Amino acid sequence: MIETRGLVKTFKDKKRGEIRAVDNVSFVCKPGEIYGLLGANGAGKTTTLRMLATILEPTDGTAIVCGHDVVDAPEKVRANVGFLSTATALYPRLSSQEFVEYFGRLNGLDEATLKKRLDEIFARLEMNSFRDRRCDKLSTGMKQKTSIARTLIHDPQVMIFDEPTLGLDIMTARTIIDFIRECRQRGKTVIFSTHVMSEVEKLCDVIGIIQSGKLLAEGSLAELRARHNEQDLEEIFVKVVTPHLQSEEA
Repeated sequence: MIETRGLVKTFKDKKRGEIRAVDNVSFVCKPGEIYGLLGANGAGKTTTLRMLATILEPTDGTAIVCGHDVVDAPEKVRANVGFLSTATALYPRLSSQEFVEYFGRLNGLDEATLKKRLDEIFARLEMNSFRDRRCDKLSTGMKQKTSIARTLIHDPQVMIFDEPTLGLDIMTARTIIDFIRECRQRGKTVIFSTHVMSEVEKLCDVIGIIQSGKLLAEGSLAELRARHNEQDLEEIFVKVVTPHLQSEEA
């Protein structure tokens, strides 16, 4: 499970002063559930997810992942988390298989378990055709699948997906979406960030609308539709975000 309480992340900018990239964010994501963070670029989605994955340390507030505090026990959090981002780099000189094997060993898998997991994941993601190809020779879709395999190799209970379909062709994106659904079916805790409305409608059990680091609205799609008297998620998003943007400009 993921639970955040009053999560804050600030950065200092020479021209703009202190920037609150994440501002007092609290939510809960349960096993067997996909929690979707919906927001425009720069809304605070990635910063939030990086704190949950222990890549960034919170300025204030707390985040608990699988019973472990992200500040007090980051190594225990990392052992239970798979984090996928479009910014994740691949080692260019390693093959797809070598890259995933490296992270399997890094996460303490014995050789028998590692081989079993590799075969399962490469078959599921249809990666066997480029298993031995160097990462710098892979297409964008192949690279994303390799990143997913790396994320999954230690079978983590919590999956964090940051804009996982960004820049992908429709068929590869569909494979990723189907895979995220499978994570939910297997009882994993899944948090998923995007600015694509259709992905949120297809995937998310709970939606959190975030803007300027603030969580402005939260609920299931049905709850948000009833609360804002709108059926179209884009209209709901605009209705929630516009007053906040206007207050910032005032």
